[in-house]
Amino acid sequence: MKHHLITAFVLLFGCYPTLFAQSSAERVGFSADANGVYIQDEASAGDSLSWIVNGQDTALALDGGRAFLPVETDDVGRLLFIQGEVGQPVLFHYSLREGRPRLRRIPLWLSIVPPLLAIAMALLLREVILSLVAGIWAGAFIAGGLRLDSFYHFLMSFLDVLDHYIIQALTDSAHLSIILFSLLIGGMVAVISRNGGMAGIVERLSAYARSARSTQFITWLLGVAIFFDDYANTLIVGNTMRPVTDRFRISREKLAYLVDSTAAPVAAIAFITTWIGAELSYIDDGIADIPLLSGSYSAYAVFLESLKYSFYPLLTLAFLLMIVWTGRDYGPMHLAETRARLTGRVWEQGGKSGGEEDDDDMENLNPVASAPHRWYNAAVPVVVVILLTLYGLLQTGMEGSWKELAAKGFVPPDRSWGAVWSTLADAEGTEGFFILLGKVIGNADSYVALLWSSLLGVVTALLLTLGQRIMNLYRSMNTLVTGFKTMAPALIILSLAWALALTTKELHTASFLSFALGDALNPLFLPAIVFVLAAFISFSTGSSWSTMAILYPIAIPTTWTICQAAGLDEAHSKEILFNVISIVLGASVLGDHCSPISDTTILSSLASHCNHIDHVRTQLPYALTVGAVSIVLGTLSTALGGGWGLRFGLGLEGMAEWFSMGQWTGKQLPNR
Repeated sequence: MKHHLITAFVLLFGCYPTLFAQSSAERVGFSADANGVYIQDEASAGDSLSWIVNGQDTALALDGGRAFLPVETDDVGRLLFIQGEVGQPVLFHYSLREGRPRLRRIPLWLSIVPPLLAIAMALLLREVILSLVAGIWAGAFIAGGLRLDSFYHFLMSFLDVLDHYIIQALTDSAHLSIILFSLLIGGMVAVISRNGGMAGIVERLSAYARSARSTQFITWLLGVAIFFDDYANTLIVGNTMRPVTDRFRISREKLAYLVDSTAAPVAAIAFITTWIGAELSYIDDGIADIPLLSGSYSAYAVFLESLKYSFYPLLTLAFLLMIVWTGRDYGPMHLAETRARLTGRVWEQGGKSGGEEDDDDMENLNPVASAPHRWYNAAVPVVVVILLTLYGLLQTGMEGSWKELAAKGFVPPDRSWGAVWSTLADAEGTEGFFILLGKVIGNADSYVALLWSSLLGVVTALLLTLGQRIMNLYRSMNTLVTGFKTMAPALIILSLAWALALTTKELHTASFLSFALGDALNPLFLPAIVFVLAAFISFSTGSSWSTMAILYPIAIPTTWTICQAAGLDEAHSKEILFNVISIVLGASVLGDHCSPISDTTILSSLASHCNHIDHVRTQLPYALTVGAVSIVLGTLSTALGGGWGLRFGLGLEGMAEWFSMGQWTGKQLPNR
């Protein structure tokens, strides 16, 4: 644990000169009155000043080197994030106190304090909720203008944790969808546990899962098979396989690792997933200013070209298989697995935060007396969830595609799937099945699809239970509510993580890190630097999606410009660009895997009923191992150039190194 913290601080303070470098905005003076902010820029030529204020392009008239920015504020104040055409942006808190203006500059390096504080406290104390609250409070205090001179405002920053950040996190429709989906899945699992369905699944899978190794392999296989959404993957595989892995004394930490490390990696690189729409949108924005690419490559084609550099997602899946096949683990995971095999305690019974306190409830969800152990009572609801999720993605994707086509002037004759599909093929100028399917899924509303599927999964489980008279309606509904309760602790952590993400958004943490760490000039080392940058942003914010949203529009055109400035030919420049595009995606997933405040990491702990910090501690060395190999291979790929064959050879070399290292450092687990 201490080594992880040391690594984080080395990353931070190793970049000290860049992080705290003087901004070009230092030559600019800022002052305020009761009506707004004055910007003094004597060096600017012309009669106007162009700045970006809180994400909006703002043109201000210059008079004698001075411009006025009208801003409405009050005693509480507001944040102003101001960036010129060049130089590091600046952050101000502007407020009025008894009619007097207060303009307080907030050093941008403070924006990384809230997530790092939460992460450090969580790793040190092994208590997640308090750590997250502390991080949110730190963010609220910084965003509130660092007011140590007023006890009232200091107290209000603490109250803002609840009435501003947590409430705002819970009023987000996407967040509510995830909460409802998780609750419904938890309720469904409770029902199919009590009606004997899960016991039937265990008995059926026992024919194939005859050992700890084969059980872990089946878990891995299910994780790869449910590729279309990481949330659905995590909750379905974790809840389905938990009774089976418990039977073979596989630790909850190992189950959480298997679930977490097959969910996002496969969803990130599969052709048809709920990720593809966001990925293509970000890539499309990034290549818009590169004529050579925007004129001859679609975003989907660029994505496909970049897959040959997807070392981290692909090698994570391969690394998992190696760990399962060799039966060797190292670090905290080896200790957890040894504990489970020798004592039968599949989870650590020490601190209870983030998952295993639910096991008292879950262990009480044994089949009711006289309940038949029929596997299909569990399999049918799970299959309903999977199939209805796919149907929901297609249905909402077709609706989204119809609206997009209509907005572009390509109006399908009707809203039927066939009409939308053929019109989309004409509009895109292609009939490639996977390309068109990727466009449809990209236009889908994944949250609606997940809600439809989970609700109908619950209904199916209840109908099977009531139809066979295994439980009456009263007991079935009580069981459903018990399932909801098992999800509550992890959902609290998830909600707090979202609230912490709001503080990083308000303080522009990702923008600051992108600027501070993104000044790479040698194109051959761009992939390595972008890898570290993307992983650190994802680790700090707990979100791979927000990392991609921030970096793709910046990294893509910057990479191309640097390559051209260095005199590289177009072919080599394109390969470096494809490498960077893939690395942003892979490193975002790595940071997500390592971060205790990541929503998918929290959901993996939830689905596996594993202590959340135990999951992070045991997964971190494995994720960093794969990450280290991936960054080396990505850098070599850039230096050597080449195509798919070279990438494949480098991947095999990486796996050979793992195998040798695993045989040398890994320890064989007890046979039990």
